[in-house]
Amino acid sequence: MCAADVHAVIPVKNLGNAKQRLAGVLGQPERTALFRAMLEDVLEALSRVTSLAGIVLVTRDETAMALAKVYGAQCLIEPENRGHTAAVELAAGTLARWGVGSLLQLPGDIPRVTSHEIEAVIAAHAAAPAVTIAPSRDYRGSNAVLCSPPDVFPFRFGDDSFHPHLAAARAIGIEPTVIERAGIGLDIDTPDDLEAFLASPSDTRAYRLLAGDSRPGAT
Repeated sequence: MCAADVHAVIPVKNLGNAKQRLAGVLGQPERTALFRAMLEDVLEALSRVTSLAGIVLVTRDETAMALAKVYGAQCLIEPENRGHTAAVELAAGTLARWGVGSLLQLPGDIPRVTSHEIEAVIAAHAAAPAVTIAPSRDYRGSNAVLCSPPDVFPFRFGDDSFHPHLAAARAIGIEPTVIERAGIGLDIDTPDDLEAFLASPSDTRAYRLLAGDSRPGAT
């Protein structure tokens, strides 16, 4: 695989309606601020990955577009919010038309991801056609999916996407590579995820926000 031909893709819904499953523990302004912080943590990690050729946000949200500009990412504008799978499919089709070799899907809610973890996923990837998946911590979700070419197999994101993605790759004759990384594996969707995230302090915007760190520069 040509590592320099990998484009990272992050689907981003409207921040104003973010993280509804955290409604029992956080109000909407807090959920919006948390998602913005997490998204910026992910963008910062991606910006430090030297083997990436580009970063693409699939979004209609103006705040997300502004953050994309800060980190040198492109924006692919959705005509409407149709969900995570549809957003990645839009990106996959677009990247394939651009002649891009590989798509790396990451969600915007994995604030503990590091550039080293992303580099490890790319390093583990085989020559095309290939699929590499980093599962969520409960082995139900697919928190990172690297595929070559970008539209090599059908996506199916959601709470139980890991095993369907494995099956989809095998159905077209590809044995997927599975790589586990703690930061990629912890996406924050539920109060239990939030508790797990807060159990281990991290130098992330999301942790500082939740911990109420008001030091200068701690944003």
